[in-house]
Amino acid sequence: MSIEVEQGDGMRTSEKRITTLEVLWEQERAEREAWALDQAVPVAVQQRAEALVRDGLVELADMQIRAELSARLSRPVRWAARLTSHGRDVLTYAHARPEDATDGPEPGPRERLVELRPAQMAVARVFVGLASQLATPPAEGLAERLRTASFSRGDNRWRLCLTDEQITSVAYGLHLHRLASTEAEANRFARDYGVTYRPAPDTRNPIPVVIRQSAGSAGSG
Repeated sequence: MSIEVEQGDGMRTSEKRITTLEVLWEQERAEREAWALDQAVPVAVQQRAEALVRDGLVELADMQIRAELSARLSRPVRWAARLTSHGRDVLTYAHARPEDATDGPEPGPRERLVELRPAQMAVARVFVGLASQLATPPAEGLAERLRTASFSRGDNRWRLCLTDEQITSVAYGLHLHRLASTEAEANRFARDYGVTYRPAPDTRNPIPVVIRQSAGSAGSG
């Protein structure tokens, strides 16, 4: 049985790797000899399989094994491969892992969908980790929302639904980062979600300030 495999140029390396392992594993189970054989595996898949040998995911049959297979099948076997135990583990994990998020979570009442860049998420996690040490701690529920956020690999964004209070709290964490390190993430968050921190004119203590959002969509760029 021959399998046709079509793959677009946009396929990620990891997707090609798993697809190759799937084809080989299906053929292993279909063949009495427990090897995926040349006539059943497309040439393109054979080439990708050979590239997986160096990662310890695939084993190629040597000359002696190919001769034994040829004798049993009464035809020349020029190529045969099978998954290593490590390759089977990788395939098992790939089938069990959660799918990448494609759609953001649905905001509830008085919530907004927020998309954080990885660097912004890192700052927010440090911020909630310091909750017991800060004079202005994170908003209630923010730590849990960060913990359950979903990651969209396509957009390279962490997606979570936050109340206005939680959004303002994230802005405060980014404000601390602005003064201790760099301004870029706080500035981007202000452009995307319309809130930042500035000194109060009288006390000079930082207060949240609502600013006009840009015309672009939140999290763009």
